[in-house]
Amino acid sequence: MSKKIMLAHGGGGRLSAELIDKHIVPRFANPILEAMGDSAKIQIEDKVAFFTTDSYVVKPLFFNGGDIGKLAVYGTVNDLLVAGANPIAISLSLIIEEGLEMDVLDKILDSVAIAAKDAGVKIVCGDTKTVDAGSADEIFINTAGVGEKMAGAELSFDRICPGDKIIVSGSLGDHGMTIMSHREGMKFESDLKSDCASVASVCKAAVETCGADVKFMRDPTRGGAATTLNEISVSASVDIEIEEAVLPIKDSVQAAADMLGFDVLEIANEGKVVIVVSADKAAKCLEACRATQAGAESAIIGTICEKNDEPIVELITRIGGRRVVQMPYGRELPRIC
Repeated sequence: MSKKIMLAHGGGGRLSAELIDKHIVPRFANPILEAMGDSAKIQIEDKVAFFTTDSYVVKPLFFNGGDIGKLAVYGTVNDLLVAGANPIAISLSLIIEEGLEMDVLDKILDSVAIAAKDAGVKIVCGDTKTVDAGSADEIFINTAGVGEKMAGAELSFDRICPGDKIIVSGSLGDHGMTIMSHREGMKFESDLKSDCASVASVCKAAVETCGADVKFMRDPTRGGAATTLNEISVSASVDIEIEEAVLPIKDSVQAAADMLGFDVLEIANEGKVVIVVSADKAAKCLEACRATQAGAESAIIGTICEKNDEPIVELITRIGGRRVVQMPYGRELPRIC
């Protein structure tokens, strides 16, 4: 471990996990925190509430398909949705750098309002701070969200079993490669566009159709699908196999990743969900996901294999070979959300 914090500690990969596991969680250890879900599941008498928080530091503030305000709302409601909760309300806290143009702030706040209305949540509280020029890179946003349990949702790592299938709700890498293309000033015949959006329709369709046969859901944000699959593998102590031939990846995203030397599996997504579902309900779940606009490109990409004390994620290549899909280090794409 480094003796100082690096940008890679915020990249959602191996260094992020080490920072959280070795420095943060042990100091506040409790059963709710140790579940390590996208949202905390809290029992309040006979009701179950979900609570989550997140911060957004994306650069640039505006990109094709979204902006920091839209990202803050959808990122927060998605963390509730993949935990099996219907979002109710969120907070909005702003850290604004001295010198930010008021028109820019208004544009971001308008985007927050539009996204919140679309997601069906209210902004119910917040905070505003200003800092010296050079201290915050224009604006940072922190949000927290609360939700109530979806009927029929029973999601946890310990429900995952060998034979379960893995579904991803659409094309991978769209958000991360869009952000990088803006930074590098790259242009493609087909413009890259972030997938920044709510995953409500997909999550609700999966749970309403398959109930408890949906074992687990997570949105593959920082660190991409590679991080999410490795988190599932380690937390459930299972091997995972995925198939390269069926991974939904746009040609423009693959081309951008190849040009810049990135693995699309490690690139962030902001409007997709990875679903683990029992084998006998996988086809039904896939059909339900594909019936939604957000999940029209859903695909079954792999299988949960045997239990293993040293679990791995493997990719079966198009020519029948195998390679290990490792947890990314974390320095690949900092500041993408």
